[in-house]
Amino acid sequence: MHPVRAHAKPVRRERQPATMREAPLVRREPIEITITEGVTVKEMAEKLEVRAKDVIKVLLDRGMLVTINQSLDSGLAVEVAQKFNATAKVISFEEQAAGEVVQQETGGEKVPRAPVITVMGHVDHGKTSLLDAIRETDTLAGEAGGITQHIGASQVNVDGRRIVFIDTPGHAAFTRMRARGAKVTDVVVLVVAADDGVMPQTLEAIDHARAAKVPILVAVNKIDKPDAMPERVKKQLADRGLMPEDWGGETVMVEVSAKEKTNLKQFLEMVLLVSDLQELRATPTLPARGVVLEARLDRGRGPVATVLVQDGTLRSGDPFIVGSVFGKVRAMFDDHGHPIKEAAPATPVEVLGLNALPEAGDQFQVVADEVKAKQVASFREQKMREAALAASARMTLDHLHEQLEAGTVKELPLILKADVHGSVEALCEQLERLSSEQVRIKIVHSGVGGISETDVLLASASNAVVIGFNVRPERKATAMAQQESVDIRLHNVIYEILDEIRLAATGLLEPTIKETILGRVEVRETFRIPRVGMVAGCYVLEGKIMRDADVRVLRDNVVIYQSKVSSLRRFKDDAKEVQAGYECGATVSNFPDVKVGDILEVFAIEKVVAALAGASSQEAVGRSRQA
Repeated sequence: MHPVRAHAKPVRRERQPATMREAPLVRREPIEITITEGVTVKEMAEKLEVRAKDVIKVLLDRGMLVTINQSLDSGLAVEVAQKFNATAKVISFEEQAAGEVVQQETGGEKVPRAPVITVMGHVDHGKTSLLDAIRETDTLAGEAGGITQHIGASQVNVDGRRIVFIDTPGHAAFTRMRARGAKVTDVVVLVVAADDGVMPQTLEAIDHARAAKVPILVAVNKIDKPDAMPERVKKQLADRGLMPEDWGGETVMVEVSAKEKTNLKQFLEMVLLVSDLQELRATPTLPARGVVLEARLDRGRGPVATVLVQDGTLRSGDPFIVGSVFGKVRAMFDDHGHPIKEAAPATPVEVLGLNALPEAGDQFQVVADEVKAKQVASFREQKMREAALAASARMTLDHLHEQLEAGTVKELPLILKADVHGSVEALCEQLERLSSEQVRIKIVHSGVGGISETDVLLASASNAVVIGFNVRPERKATAMAQQESVDIRLHNVIYEILDEIRLAATGLLEPTIKETILGRVEVRETFRIPRVGMVAGCYVLEGKIMRDADVRVLRDNVVIYQSKVSSLRRFKDDAKEVQAGYECGATVSNFPDVKVGDILEVFAIEKVVAALAGASSQEAVGRSRQA
């Protein structure tokens, strides 16, 4: 043993008092911080100007074991800030990104921008017809039943100036879609038919416009009709607070006729005049921000979003975040389908490059920090998934408890698939409103795209009915539905769905029309023949195809057109029908846009005699005679 060490006295370390060791992590002076959703432990510590391990210790005391890069819930982050005598204000990631850009931007000058006009009004009052007359297009030809069922955005040039029009559906089921249109607009054009007057959806449109605090311009349409009474329409609107200018009020009203194209120039001049009074301006040098008007899945292109750029300039290659979706602009297309490289403020564009399907109405923001944007999108997606699981589990338990106590409450579970997200959103809202004390409508699952095998399996497990709006089931899904006895109802007009479910919920549904699928045909080649048009070279997959039979054209299991088989040939000879396993040439009446890969679904509709549930037709007749 070393002599020095042998005689050295052990050093005694004084222990700190318990009050010092257990002192709380509290600042002497309170501070205020601003945090975003999905803030990490490291970012939280930097905002609070403390060590990261101090924040981890506070969370550990709450029974939570976290890492330095783990995201915190907004409520939890506020509570952690309070432990350090700090007040936390939570803002969205988009607000923070926009604020940072504005602070960094120097010399960004605001310039006049094009006005965004939303066209609203009651169904069949001529909203889309008015826009068609202005754009000299024919939009209604592609809408089922002559009713607009999606939000469409387009641009019109008037005397060198640009006007952006948003056409919102007029049916009652699209109340939320119309509300979304009012939130992004500068001026609301209220279309009222001179022969019909003010209707319920007209009043709803007025309420939406007033809630959005935007000026209203009234277009009194259909003045060319013999029974048109424009003065009566003005009186009805005046009774509801919209006093015409020529009566001493402030509301501009223009009498127009979309059919005869009367006073359209005056109407556009009034639109520009009302817009100029607001002095609409934007900063093109800023990164783009806007709102998603519509979103859909497209074969070959993936998720596609229709975005209205509200400020800044959107360029190809820009990274962006929209709700719980992150992406990078891979390509952009204008309202005519032409590719573009840049989109100025107040420009509607179709954007490709999303990693998933966004929610219609979500805010669109170009970001500089891609890593942070991906992290926030992932955090939001996780929270949405957790909320959906929690709601599903809670609803199942609550419903089971209510059924055990009441014993009389019935449930009608539904699985809803549509072609675009806006229709899914509107249908879910309207269907849930049909619930009553006797029957509860429950949306088990909703989504965009064709009806798949997964949807049929889910319907079989949950005993649900599958509702398809403008979509069709896949081939395997149809076979599985027959095997599992799953009921699939297909529609292309929204109020038919609501009427059918309403009657089913009240026990009054009487099936009077039965649809039979006769065959499915795949288009493998197309030929354009003079004086004949587009001819599809087809292979009959199953069933048969017949001349003059009803046919639907399916693309990605979405119905894009419905007509009849106008001609059918086998080699060079005309044929009445072609069976499965054979090739043929066919033309679809009035549809020249058949493409390779399309499916022609041949069907027949027949009327059947309705019978009482659980009874044969003879029993029903016998009961009626006894009564």
